[in-house]
Amino acid sequence: MNRLADATSPYLLQHKDNPVDWWPWCAEAFAEARRRDVPIMISVGYAACHWCHVMAHESFADEQVAALLNEGFVAIKVDREERPDVDAVYMTATQAMTGQGGWPMTVFAAPDGTPFFCGTYFPKPNFLRLLQSVTTAWRDQRDAVLQQGAAVVEAIGGAQAVGGPAAPLTADLLDAAADRLGAEYDETNGGFGGAPKFPPHLSLLFLLRQYQRTGDQRSLEIVRHTAEAMARGGLYDQLAGGFARYCVDGQWLVPHFEKMLYDNALLLRVYTHLWRLTGDPMARRVARDTARFLADELHRPGEGFASALDADAAGVEGLTYVWTPAQLVAALGEADGRWAADLFAVTEQGSFTPHAAAATPAAAAAQSASVLRLARDVDDAAPEVQSRWQEIAHRLLMVRDTRPQPARDDKVVAAWNGLAITAIAEFQQVVASFAEDAPGPDANLMEGVTIVADGAMRDAAEHLAQVHLVAGRLRRTSRDGRVGEAAGVLEDYGCVAEAFCAMHQLTGEGRWLTLAGQLLDVALERFAAPQGSFYDTADDAERLVSRPADPTDNATPSGRSAIVAALVTYAALTGETRYREAAEAALATVAPIVAAHARFTGYAATAGAALLAGPYEIAVVTSDPVGEPLVRAAHRYAPPGAVVVAGRPDQPGVPLLAGRQLVDGQATAYVCRGFVCDRPVTRVDDLVAQLTGR
Repeated sequence: MNRLADATSPYLLQHKDNPVDWWPWCAEAFAEARRRDVPIMISVGYAACHWCHVMAHESFADEQVAALLNEGFVAIKVDREERPDVDAVYMTATQAMTGQGGWPMTVFAAPDGTPFFCGTYFPKPNFLRLLQSVTTAWRDQRDAVLQQGAAVVEAIGGAQAVGGPAAPLTADLLDAAADRLGAEYDETNGGFGGAPKFPPHLSLLFLLRQYQRTGDQRSLEIVRHTAEAMARGGLYDQLAGGFARYCVDGQWLVPHFEKMLYDNALLLRVYTHLWRLTGDPMARRVARDTARFLADELHRPGEGFASALDADAAGVEGLTYVWTPAQLVAALGEADGRWAADLFAVTEQGSFTPHAAAATPAAAAAQSASVLRLARDVDDAAPEVQSRWQEIAHRLLMVRDTRPQPARDDKVVAAWNGLAITAIAEFQQVVASFAEDAPGPDANLMEGVTIVADGAMRDAAEHLAQVHLVAGRLRRTSRDGRVGEAAGVLEDYGCVAEAFCAMHQLTGEGRWLTLAGQLLDVALERFAAPQGSFYDTADDAERLVSRPADPTDNATPSGRSAIVAALVTYAALTGETRYREAAEAALATVAPIVAAHARFTGYAATAGAALLAGPYEIAVVTSDPVGEPLVRAAHRYAPPGAVVVAGRPDQPGVPLLAGRQLVDGQATAYVCRGFVCDRPVTRVDDLVAQLTGR
């Protein structure tokens, strides 16, 4: 009996019709394994994962495989995005046993959850042999199997340990981290490392703050080069905006086509702040179109942001996105088709052959084609070239919309929605900060994007506050307005608290700050670990074979980095020093690895840069918090991690406006840092001087 039909996870629902007798992750599944005295097979993946689809079609939809699984195992299907705690524990075990990890993840465990054999994707013949081998070993070599499991649990317990060395995160350590990133930087292609190549958004956010804090041009150049390389390559959707998860090569040419909410939220922040600090037209365009992608493609009206778009369409990877020269000519006509082929590097040889998860008519029709990338610099091109490029991109998108489209993973993940809310709030503020500059040719488009993105952001914030907060505690996911049972983990509390702080700054509404404080209080009470550190799960959460506490940033900020960033911001907005002290203590537990492992501590270093900069607290007393030039200047020139609020004197619920008055009846800016305040100013150039030292 397959028990996945009532799941809220789209990934689990993809398997509800398998002949495998799937269980969701639940106590009843483990009880069933104990009753039958059989091992557990835990399969972990996510809805947008191409190779998860392949293994599903090859093995989990196969009657022969299902018969072996049903007879000899209790099979549990886990959505890694819904249960990151379960994923973290078994991914650590998989890496300990195999030296690598990934999804789909395949784990064999004793009935108490102790893993004894781990792997990732197995082709059907290999998987059949593996099932038979594990069945035999469980029957004939039980003691050896259990001893191996005990050794794995001991290893992962050590890998997730807390309470190690701690030291303050100093300017010297941040400088060393920036130097380390510079040494590991790909001077030719941008980014870090080779294939597969992932967008290093957290490292880039840190380097932007490093540049602003120190004036280090090397840090800025790494960000500019990498941002341009990603935006001109196949990683970026040249027609609709939005970034794919990663590239399979080291030159940003061919992506793995799934698009994740968290990548696009974090990259929106990168391009927004690159635009803010440099005025770069490429960064402006990509920030605008990434915000539009979030609002148009991932926002669910009346709810939050969906998790991802699939890599596949009609069962074929990348089918929606790739083109041949003949397809361009058919869509655009001979002249424009050839012009587009040159601009987007579309060749007869192609750069990508779609891979099918299963044999389908669409798979049979798939052929070698090209991923669109910009082979020419268009952002600084003549107006007529830019106009032709935009018009052709629009026409191609209309044709592409008639193709099979990737499925959307509709579940709303609390942490990732928090990242998106913070990114869009910052984007809105930067757009407003440029409002008095000469309007560009796409001023109407920018205005439309900001309006739509603002509505999506507010929807998401309200959804988190009204649906995901249950009895003062966060739930991890929801779908179709129904909240899931999985408890929020530390990254949820950190990312959502930071988002509520961003909403407070954007709207001037005190309720968002109150909600942020409530979440942080829960985190401090329920997730605390020795020496100021944090566990990733609450003290009253379901007990797993180990309690995860990973300090490293990866595709998203670690729970520890996320909670530190929120604590720093909240402390600056409220003036309550105990939250800052908690942030400093937690950051000290990460500091020993920042310089040596800069690529995996980017968000921790980003929060550290804010602490070293102050962060600045900027309050603007005004009757017009949207149009006031002082507010625009504050957002344009804000130092790293600065908080900015604007509103009427003593506006309720806004601590930074308490006791702040107009000077001579004029809008007035108050700038403080480290319990020391500058004199109030009413002129924009005086405020800029206070913020920049010039």
